[in-house]
Amino acid sequence: MDKQVELSVTDMASDNIRILSAAMVEQAKSGHPGGAMGGADFVNVLFSEFLNFDPSDMKWANRDRFFLDPGHMSPMLYSILSLTGNYSMDDLKNFRQWGSVTPGHPEVDQERGVENTSGPLGQGHTMAVGAAIAERFLVSRFGEWMAHKTYTFISDGGIQEEIAQGAGRIAGTLGLSNLIMFYDSNNIQLSTKVEEVTCEDTAKKYEAWGWYVITINGNDANEIRAALKAANEETERPTLIIGQTLMGKGAVDIDGCSFENMVSTHGQPLGAAGASLAKTIENLGGDAENPFQIFPEVQAYYKEVLAKKQAAAAAKKAEQAEWAKANPELAVKLEGFLNMEAPEIDYEAIAQKSGVATRAASAAVLAELAKKVDNMIVSSADLSNSDKTDGFLNNTKALVKGDFSGAFLQAGVAELTMAAICNGIALHGGVWAACATFFVFSDYMKPAVRLSALMQVPVKYIWSHDAFRVGEDGPTHQPIEQEAQIRLMEQIKNHSGEMSLLALRPADALETSVAWKMAMENTKTPTALILSRQNIKDLPSKGNRYQEALQAEKGAYIVEQPNSTPDVVLLASGSEVSTLVAGAELLRAKGNLNIQIVSVISEGLFRQQSAEYQAQVLPAGIPTLGLTAGLPVTLQGLVGANGKSVGLDHFGYSAPANVLDEKFGFTAENVVKEVEALLE
Repeated sequence: MDKQVELSVTDMASDNIRILSAAMVEQAKSGHPGGAMGGADFVNVLFSEFLNFDPSDMKWANRDRFFLDPGHMSPMLYSILSLTGNYSMDDLKNFRQWGSVTPGHPEVDQERGVENTSGPLGQGHTMAVGAAIAERFLVSRFGEWMAHKTYTFISDGGIQEEIAQGAGRIAGTLGLSNLIMFYDSNNIQLSTKVEEVTCEDTAKKYEAWGWYVITINGNDANEIRAALKAANEETERPTLIIGQTLMGKGAVDIDGCSFENMVSTHGQPLGAAGASLAKTIENLGGDAENPFQIFPEVQAYYKEVLAKKQAAAAAKKAEQAEWAKANPELAVKLEGFLNMEAPEIDYEAIAQKSGVATRAASAAVLAELAKKVDNMIVSSADLSNSDKTDGFLNNTKALVKGDFSGAFLQAGVAELTMAAICNGIALHGGVWAACATFFVFSDYMKPAVRLSALMQVPVKYIWSHDAFRVGEDGPTHQPIEQEAQIRLMEQIKNHSGEMSLLALRPADALETSVAWKMAMENTKTPTALILSRQNIKDLPSKGNRYQEALQAEKGAYIVEQPNSTPDVVLLASGSEVSTLVAGAELLRAKGNLNIQIVSVISEGLFRQQSAEYQAQVLPAGIPTLGLTAGLPVTLQGLVGANGKSVGLDHFGYSAPANVLDEKFGFTAENVVKEVEALLE
């Protein structure tokens, strides 16, 4: 086909996307048509001419990735994916309806071409940064033959979200030339114009971060094509293509007058906004009576496009097969990476010092993981020497521009960015991702943790300094309500019906080894490891403490069990378990009490065990006392209506940890008082 005809078909395909997007929103009586109509030209050129994927194998490991940031522009994504054969017209007609595969904001579905769940602005393109890091990490180990690009699409809102600063800085610092981002700059937001909320020079900002910036007419296929070509040729920097587009491109009112660049078309159907869907469809060359169709010319064009892509993918796979023949050991290793096989680690053999902080015990495990798990990236928000991820770093090196042979990401002070990047690493596949900071700063990370849970990606969150015992740093650094918030996520089921997040707060060093074992074997959901700053006395053992701690894999287990029916059950997680042990010693010295002590590393996991096991650990009708360094509600579901959960109902104070323990009642002596009061 000659160039003129090709351009004509290209424009026709873009208009087809506009029609489908507007019709989907109108039919659902809900959604965002304007942005989807404006961005149609870019996704059409990208998917038809630049994005490499295998139509018959959508999860092909070496495919290019496309991460959508503005999830409200899902009609655009579903429409372009209908041209590639991934969605039917019925799927589009059921947009935003119960049970449909076209939810209002995209949810990860790689088989259909949806690489990420998007909606909270800023996270989508930050996940793309993570995917680009994962690609460079793998290429550095197996060769440029498996190189591929990561494309992402961002809107004005995503550019404005604070997370964009961290994503832009990190991508530029690392020189991620495999990352290409299109900024749909249309000067229209949901309730105002962009110029009314910011006067920044976006191009200069990204250039300052080390990006290659190109500004184009984002509705001109020729300019889009040229920009993408230049971006693909860039070898030192990530690329930002600023596409100046028209919100609601092609929209008209009942009289056929232009209805483009209207704030009203951002977040409601065209009809509700004051435009005319029928006239708009006619203006774009469609049939107002039957908008849900792919033009015959476009269908024929995309049939050719898909055939070329499949042939190109086959050639790449043949190249991989030749590489595998020449490098059989590496090929086996790569297969293990891509299958995300759980590492073979002898966790019992990891030497743990007695009476250490669980963050230090975690460091010992991380040191072993650095030596044994070749496909793991660990990151810290400028706290590696405090959250003890330096146990990993000391056995590898940091990722830097031009050298991704290391395995540690120095994220800087950007907790949310770091977490979203780890989501992107996990979504890319082939690489384990873990990130760390102080537990109190999990508040900064919650939006990304929530998406981890929703997307069911196995990111490992390492949160140290888990309680008020941070001490002199004062209430700004002392988590109180954070554990209760994280534990709530253990009560939420994901779309597979499983616990959406596994939260583990180990009680001593060897229970920390077991917690890491649980985390690395959990491949279906994110895991949180909540670790102490201060040293913790080891729990009592009858011989092999590690084997006893393995019972933590059931979520809760008996640390000390009397020979007969207990008079009282004491339960806690983390460092409070050792406080209960000390209190029990004093109680036994005072009288002849039968005391059962329980370590609850994860209530959510414990609740998945058999009723018989739960009754053994927490026998019915027995007075139960829970001790938590957080809100009492953290353990309320375990102590029951007749028990008592002792915790904090106030923020912390600045003082040494041992002073705070005494002032707040986290002592063996106060355990005695609380038990005596409970039994009375």
